[in-house]
Amino acid sequence: MPVDPKSLSLVIYPDPILRTMSEDIDPSDPIVQAVARRMIEIMLEQQGIGLAAPQVGLPWRLFVTRDPENEDGGIAWINPRLEVTNKEIVSDEEGCLSLPEVRGDVRRPAGIQISGHGIDGQPITTQSDDFIARVWQHENDHLDGILITDKMSTMDKLVNRRLIRTLERGR
Repeated sequence: MPVDPKSLSLVIYPDPILRTMSEDIDPSDPIVQAVARRMIEIMLEQQGIGLAAPQVGLPWRLFVTRDPENEDGGIAWINPRLEVTNKEIVSDEEGCLSLPEVRGDVRRPAGIQISGHGIDGQPITTQSDDFIARVWQHENDHLDGILITDKMSTMDKLVNRRLIRTLERGR
């Protein structure tokens, strides 16, 4: 599918692409790399900490996150694979650029090892027990069509019900 990275923009719930299972892509494809760079730009413009390809309308296994080493930069994860390294379940508040103003507590494993390909197409692997591990899990959920509303508590769903309905009606 031909993609113009410059034309990409943030997709808002309830767009059906947000519920689509993403597919592996070629990490050496220059278009994939250009899309990853554009996604980092969009994430930074939106003041987000992560952004998945479905959030810009693409069913690709690709997400970007803030670079913990460089707050003004981002890291691309192409065809990421996550493995739990710390099974302790931790609850923390999450939001989502595709669900404006919706926030709720989500329970996730504390530690993750992530592997995939970087923006240059080269294999990368790292692990963390810090907040970035939560971000990886949140963005990886997007690649499987899962949203924070699927994982938040019943109480948080009730608190956000009006916002979600407004989004469903087209704002």
